[in-house]
Amino acid sequence: MDFELSGEQEQLRASIRRFLADRAPVRPYVRSLLGDQRGTTDEVWQGLARLGVTGLLVPAEHGGAGEDLVTMGVALEELGRAVHPGPVLASAVGAVRAVTAAGSPADRDRWLPGLASGEVVGALAAAEPGPRFRWRGPATTAVRDGHQWRLTGTKTWVLGGPAADVVFVLAATTAGLGLFAVERADLRAEPTPSVDLTRSFATITLDATPASRVGGDDDRDDTAAIGAVIDAVGLALAADGLGAAERALELAVEYATHRHQFGVPIGSFQAVQHLCADMLRQVEVGRAGVYYALWACDHAEPAERHRAATMAGAFSSDAFAWVAASAIQVFGGIGFTWDHDAHLYYKRLLTLQTLWGTAEEHLDELASIVIG
Repeated sequence: MDFELSGEQEQLRASIRRFLADRAPVRPYVRSLLGDQRGTTDEVWQGLARLGVTGLLVPAEHGGAGEDLVTMGVALEELGRAVHPGPVLASAVGAVRAVTAAGSPADRDRWLPGLASGEVVGALAAAEPGPRFRWRGPATTAVRDGHQWRLTGTKTWVLGGPAADVVFVLAATTAGLGLFAVERADLRAEPTPSVDLTRSFATITLDATPASRVGGDDDRDDTAAIGAVIDAVGLALAADGLGAAERALELAVEYATHRHQFGVPIGSFQAVQHLCADMLRQVEVGRAGVYYALWACDHAEPAERHRAATMAGAFSSDAFAWVAASAIQVFGGIGFTWDHDAHLYYKRLLTLQTLWGTAEEHLDELASIVIG
């Protein structure tokens, strides 16, 4: 892969950073929406749609830009830097990848134009109570009922679930795994409390809930397609986390430069210098792993894609949270207060572990890959 971003990708980065700074800064925009289940305003959501963010991964024939995951990673990194609370990741990555990976031409015609324009907000429901990688054997089941399917089970930590117009649910069938679209009118989505107030989560309860199968009504096993979706969403979370960790480091370095103790900047103290250097190392190593895995999702064989994604998860899930915790250490007492923004980044990165898994869980997955 080429580790240099293209001119178009750099322009996209600059456009999104400028838009978020002008229309959705941490203060007052993000703070005004802490705990809000929608996580956005019409003005900002439509602005992101006009920038093309909501349709980056949607093929051009369905109204999107037809870009790859590396380009989406650039956008998500900027959203993470701004701890943006909107449902971009849930809708523009989770829902879009579900439809493009497993959907039929009819599914793509039905869902992708609305997802690309932002008129439809989607979400992906894969997690259940228990280990992170349980998606291969979900307890949620799908049973055919004439020309319809009915789902029974519980899905947890559904990112963007409270405000989604459609949720794509992973469930087991008699033939294997499948993805099923459940529309808002049929959803029982309860907001899930979280330490991270910049994101909204839902617990979805399914009790013979009507759904349509993504990809057609025939009962088949979509495990391979679903695995690609899971890896893509996990890496999208890591790209968002990379941006949050990078910004936390920048804030810490800026503070260390201006905060004086004993008549000198605290950044002149060797202990602070070493801590900031270690934070930079974690961010840059994480960047290499995340962007390689994003590239592999679109260009490598499935086995290499999953290995790269799991390795990126094994490093970034813990490392990025450590960076944010270390930034708070640089800030000292003020970093623990509600008035400072440092805690927003730390809590955002803690949910990376919740949603995608800890380093130990990813290492266990890597071991299973090696052992076979």
